[in-house]
Amino acid sequence: MLLKRSLPKVRWKSWFKPWQQLDWPLFFLPFGVSIFGGLMIFSTELKQPVTDWWWHWLIASIGAFIALFLARCRYENLLQWHWITYALTNISLIAVMAAGTSAKGAQRWLTIGGFNVQPSEFAKIGVIITLAALLHKHTASKIEDVFRALAITAVPWLLVFVQPDLATSLVFGAIVLGMLYWANANPGWLLLMISPIIAAILFTMSWPLSTPIILFKEIFITPLGVAWAIAMAVLGWLTLPWRRFNIGTIGALSLNLLGGELGIFAWNHVLKEYQKNRLTAFINPEHDPLGSGYHLIQSRIAIGAGEMWGWGLFKGPMTQLNFVPEQHTDFIFSAVGEEFGLFGCLIVLFVFCLICWRLLHVAQTAKDNFGSLLAIGVLSMIVFQLVVNVGMNVGLAPVAGIPLPWMSYGRSAMLTNFIALGIVESVANFRQRQKYYF
Repeated sequence: MLLKRSLPKVRWKSWFKPWQQLDWPLFFLPFGVSIFGGLMIFSTELKQPVTDWWWHWLIASIGAFIALFLARCRYENLLQWHWITYALTNISLIAVMAAGTSAKGAQRWLTIGGFNVQPSEFAKIGVIITLAALLHKHTASKIEDVFRALAITAVPWLLVFVQPDLATSLVFGAIVLGMLYWANANPGWLLLMISPIIAAILFTMSWPLSTPIILFKEIFITPLGVAWAIAMAVLGWLTLPWRRFNIGTIGALSLNLLGGELGIFAWNHVLKEYQKNRLTAFINPEHDPLGSGYHLIQSRIAIGAGEMWGWGLFKGPMTQLNFVPEQHTDFIFSAVGEEFGLFGCLIVLFVFCLICWRLLHVAQTAKDNFGSLLAIGVLSMIVFQLVVNVGMNVGLAPVAGIPLPWMSYGRSAMLTNFIALGIVESVANFRQRQKYYF
């Protein structure tokens, strides 16, 4: 009789056995954010005949099931398939260029079964898997291993950049930097990698101490830009291994000066006026309040109107009267600020901090480098998107078209985030197991 009574308990435990080591807070927190995101999308569309909120919840539910399925699959199997994953990633991006669907001046989608799929979103996972497979064999402690990782990433990055999808290409950069740092790359090398971009900004922007000085025709320099280039030359001498003939110093100096000149050339001859306005509007959105600065101004007004506690759900005037463009996607955080105030914004940010903390915990407790790098790649992706999205909602970053993970409407982005979550949960699920007796 005692044996019969214990059988249901044993069966119940054995049913959950494939998920015994799962990081349940890491699973339920993003799912809860998705539910809340759908509620906020519903608030932004309360007076419109659309059902994006319903699709948001449906895709989140599908994504949650996919994450649970992936969590019970051994993540080590991805090692055997990482080159196939890399090839499929690039093929899908090439397919977008050949037969993609265009919208808003960009060709980013493939129409499959009546649905628009954005391969550049799923390409983030392909890059994370490929880099984790490479760096777990050869850490980034040697400069040649860093170059190998950059070369592998360059192909999908370029295919995304030419769509054009600058926002997603920036996410690729954040993923690479985060994973290289975790793989023991010298922090000085990482700074040197992004230094030409900073040089381009310093050479281009009309800031104090950066007034352009004409050297010859289209060649300009700025005092601040030259100072930066010299500082990077010193950093190159201190960190790069090529001290003979000062190759590292000369290379770092040349790259930064070249980056500055290319930045000036692109600003004057490549970028269109609306692109320039979009990049600089966050500095002074009132300069073009009905054009490039409109999104930023309306978002800041909505967040400011919420004050400490907000107007309440479905009661925010800016949200209900649709004064904030694209609020259900890139500017969903402004709806939170208006209807739940500063308190609601802090709660949302706190939840995201918990998610990032759990991702970092999985990376630290993974049983091998491959699993640890997978978790760090996903963490880098989430952190960058969170910082940029919230930054552009409050006017501290340019409008880059980067969604807020699990909250902004976007079917491809939602599935990507849950697939990434499932892979990290697999890393957590197959850590060193404890012994269970049934």
